[in-house]
Amino acid sequence: MNTVAAPTRSPLARFATRPWIWSFIGALAVWVATIVFTGGKGAGEILSVALTFSSFFVIVGVGQMFVITTGPGNVDLSIPANIALSGALAMILMDGSNGMILAGLVAAVLCGVAIGCFNYILIRTLQIPPIIATLSASFIIQSIAIAYGRGLKIKPPPLLTDLVQAHILSVPLLALFVLALSVGLAFVLNRTLYGRAVTAVGQNPRAAELAGISVGRTRFLTYVLSAALAGLCGAMLAAFSGGASLNMGEEYLLASIAVVVIGGSSVAGGDSNVPGIWGASLFMYLLVTMLNTFGVGAGVRLVATGVIIIAVITIAGGKSSGRG
Repeated sequence: MNTVAAPTRSPLARFATRPWIWSFIGALAVWVATIVFTGGKGAGEILSVALTFSSFFVIVGVGQMFVITTGPGNVDLSIPANIALSGALAMILMDGSNGMILAGLVAAVLCGVAIGCFNYILIRTLQIPPIIATLSASFIIQSIAIAYGRGLKIKPPPLLTDLVQAHILSVPLLALFVLALSVGLAFVLNRTLYGRAVTAVGQNPRAAELAGISVGRTRFLTYVLSAALAGLCGAMLAAFSGGASLNMGEEYLLASIAVVVIGGSSVAGGDSNVPGIWGASLFMYLLVTMLNTFGVGAGVRLVATGVIIIAVITIAGGKSSGRG
């Protein structure tokens, strides 16, 4: 009996099929277009700044990715308010003292954990859809942040500011820290029981339950993880920008969802990747930079960004979710 061997694809062809590669290609194309327009001036500076600001998108984007991976309808809309409250709380506790940096960062993360628990209580106990539950929670969280408004007038510790703004061989130290964090979370997603449970629940929650996976516990841990990362982002962002502000998390609502989709994760859940978050974060920041360089107005920039995101979501919508 003769058998015909299946054709083998080249390493380059296999590499091109990875969903996250296109976000990096898009980021590279936008960066090249920008430096061509500027005649090559400031190419390194643009990339360095992009790495810095993209790091904040990555922190919240990875957490949002875990939530979206657990299945349709799962999303965390409390991230902006979480960032504002956690940043203010961290600044209050640090009170400008270098010796309180660790305590402030821990407090910000624990604040996020509490918010994640609250979100899931609304979702599970009160049976409120995640979109409505997390959006409603954001109003409560934002109100608490306003009550702690005195933290907005406190400057971050000088040492923490220096760390988040430092560079090693022109590479932002913050980007290196977030890269290490994202590598760890990629390991969690792909190599741990919890990470595999997240993917299984997103692909088919009923089958996951029959296989002995606790769907409720998996989603609970995922909402807590997302909120904890948003809390960390709040503290780091406040340190970077010279203090907390009530609106410093606003742009991360759309961005945290956009980087997940543009990065190649399925909006239907059950299929995600961490590298794409980096590519999408760089792409989004460099896109705005390019439009600014071209002299495009703010309104057109928003429209262009929205059209691109819609186009990507439309393309991703045709992807099979893998559910039975």
